Amino acid sequence: MNLAVNDLSLLFAGMLVIVALLISYKEKLGFTKDIIISVCRAIIQLVLVGYLLKYVFQLDNVILTIVMAGIIIVNAALNAGKRSNHLKNGFWISLLAIFCSTGVTIGVLVLSGAIRFIPSQIIPISGMIASNSMIAIGLCYRNMDSLFHDQRQAVLEKLALGADIKLASRSIVRASIRTGMAPTIDSAKTVGIVSLPGMMSGLIFAGVDPVHAIKYQIMVTFMLLSATSIGSVIATYLAYKEYYNERKQLIL
Repeated sequence: MNLAVNDLSLLFAGMLVIVALLISYKEKLGFTKDIIISVCRAIIQLVLVGYLLKYVFQLDNVILTIVMAGIIIVNAALNAGKRSNHLKNGFWISLLAIFCSTGVTIGVLVLSGAIRFIPSQIIPISGMIASNSMIAIGLCYRNMDSLFHDQRQAVLEKLALGADIKLASRSIVRASIRTGMAPTIDSAKTVGIVSLPGMMSGLIFAGVDPVHAIKYQIMVTFMLLSATSIGSVIATYLAYKEYYNERKQLIL
């Protein structure tokens, strides 16, 4: 590897956290405690995950790989569901959306030969897909809730004129899907120019030819665009119905 991080270098790198602490203290932001807790949690979580992944990779068991991917998806759904203030079934909608986006994307990658169904590839890819879908779905939920409140009168008028709930909610649904997909699209526009994403940087650090690293990053860009699109569409089209009762009345 071209990059060697030892305990001493990590200690010195950790001093960068002091910069954030000083800014929080000087500007009286109230983030000092949160920064300390988040850093401690990050260290503990990453160490535990590192040893767990090492064990899973060594076993190379298909069932365990699927279980690990499932845990990632469930946790992503739990976090996405928390963004849905108005949805009774936010978790289940998020779970279905993230499961579909992750399953379809990984299925295409495996069948095309881009990746192999082994823990060292499936688990990290599942995490990347699920986390991006989670963020996109969370944005969809927030935007949808805001738009339903802002456009409540317009929706009621459409319903009064005989529109069904799908037609009455069409503009809100489309705007919410756009909001969910926008960050991934914007990121794709600037990749390689503004930023060198994590996977590409990691491969380059590991000594992989930058040209080969770019190919993997292009694959990642494609899969994230697919995943966020699928997740946003499924979550939004299932979630908007939660704003109506069985009589097709808006319940805000």
